[in-house]
Amino acid sequence: MDRRRFMRTSALGVSAVASSPVSLAGPLQTRRWPIIMSTWDHGVAANTVGFDLLKKGRSALDAVEKGVMEVESDPKVRTVGIGGYPDREGKVTLDACIMKADGACGAVAFLQDIKNPIAVARKVMEETPHIMLVGQGAKQFALQNGFKEEELLTRAAKKDYQEWLKTSDYKPLINIENHDTISTLAIDEKGVMAGACTTSGAAWKMHGRVGDSPIIGAGLFIDGEVGGACATGLGEEVIRTAGSAMVVEAMRYGKTPQEACETIVNRMIKKQQNLQGFQVGFMAMDKNGQTGAYSVQKGFTYALKSDTVEELAEARYLIKK
Repeated sequence: MDRRRFMRTSALGVSAVASSPVSLAGPLQTRRWPIIMSTWDHGVAANTVGFDLLKKGRSALDAVEKGVMEVESDPKVRTVGIGGYPDREGKVTLDACIMKADGACGAVAFLQDIKNPIAVARKVMEETPHIMLVGQGAKQFALQNGFKEEELLTRAAKKDYQEWLKTSDYKPLINIENHDTISTLAIDEKGVMAGACTTSGAAWKMHGRVGDSPIIGAGLFIDGEVGGACATGLGEEVIRTAGSAMVVEAMRYGKTPQEACETIVNRMIKKQQNLQGFQVGFMAMDKNGQTGAYSVQKGFTYALKSDTVEELAEARYLIKK
């Protein structure tokens, strides 16, 4: 369902705001379980799948995994899974991580030829003594566990790559048209939180580049005593600040999810000499289901779904032009 149609037809109503607070950023009086929240417009599809599982009594871990898999498996989404933009050598490489409230986590990076890296990351978490597998080792592990090898470079992505080769101009601009990840946070009916993050990385990146998305504490962090957070945008900057972990720590010391996201964005930009084209956004949820989202520039959207709210919104942002 395209964004305009969704915003017209949602039975529960949709708000898209840039300069006013996000819908659930104010004081929370009651718990909002179950609830699911995902980055970007394609988060609507992830939420639909994930929330259906939550309402059936499935775990938050199942909800976030299956939710982002819906996006990974859609070849029309150019920044996640099959159909994702390749690196500068024409190779599609995928990164993902998943994490539970108790700290259990798993990740894969620089994975090729497997369209659902989030499912491989869960296998790493549940069936190995490790947290992260990368490259050929991650692929070997996936194949040994029944995952199918397939071509991830679609005809449409290849056409765009060939057009890019004419100039080979790499600009790591992250915006509403060229975002690089989907992240999902959810709380199930038992009040347990989980999160997932998956990406094909920045388009035309150097072969071998890995961003923040598979790195626990950078692209995603969950602490069941506090809540969870995830990041989107220029991954190198998120890694430098351990962004998602810092958002959770800000919540631990009393900030709301909205305040925590704003605090870490403001901390991050103090180190930047030039903010033109610079985009990072954070999305957060505390253990009660209170949420927040904030980005450097305009354009970061997120989707939210609970029993009372179904919403596609634009996060508040720092730079007002």
